[in-house]
Amino acid sequence: MIGWRARLGFLVPPGNPTVEMEMAALAPTGVTLHFHRMDSGDGVPGALDNQDARTAAMIASLDGAASLLALVKPDIIVVAHTATSYYLGRAGEAELLTRLAGATGTRIVTAFGAVAAALARLQVKRLALGAPYSAETTAQGRAHLEAHGFTVVHAQNLPGVSNIYEETAERAYGLARLVDRPDAQAVFLSGTGMPTLPVLELLEQDLKKPALSSNAAMMWHALRSCGVNQPIPGYGRLLTLE
Repeated sequence: MIGWRARLGFLVPPGNPTVEMEMAALAPTGVTLHFHRMDSGDGVPGALDNQDARTAAMIASLDGAASLLALVKPDIIVVAHTATSYYLGRAGEAELLTRLAGATGTRIVTAFGAVAAALARLQVKRLALGAPYSAETTAQGRAHLEAHGFTVVHAQNLPGVSNIYEETAERAYGLARLVDRPDAQAVFLSGTGMPTLPVLELLEQDLKKPALSSNAAMMWHALRSCGVNQPIPGYGRLLTLE
């Protein structure tokens, strides 16, 4: 019988139903999951209007949220909101991680940090980016990837989004096909609120290249950081790699 192997903590935007669902689908036996919500202030969670203002409010709530989540003594805490890193930029993201780790005594990683590690493991330098964000936030994502040394050959936000948390895996599949380019080594679907897991394997079969999402990268990086190297088939090649 497999005993306790790792305890993973996730700081999740309010209203996001996808992180818990997809992390539960991926978690191996013996890995426990613990979630705490950030505070996005006023406005409708997941809506594209005032997205930067809600991101700023979530960042302001992270110190308190991380301290509370740390009480369950997770092996790692993941800030499960990719746009946090895009909004802060490289220096701001690094400062945030240092501050939270020092305050909680726990290893902290962002969703973007997991994505960057996953792209490096896949040996991807050129990629296509698709996101359910506003055009402005998608542009921030492109700039953040390029600041970390990646080449974004094409980036586009998903047309017709009214609320990120109402999107579907089928729409995520269509977005990946829309943004893919022949010179992209991989397709990256940003955003933890858009369901992606059901279509990653199919995308890789159809595109003949890696397809990864923020959620797949978060679980892969969190598990490997805790020494859990068990392959998780059916969700793209990343989750089968050590």
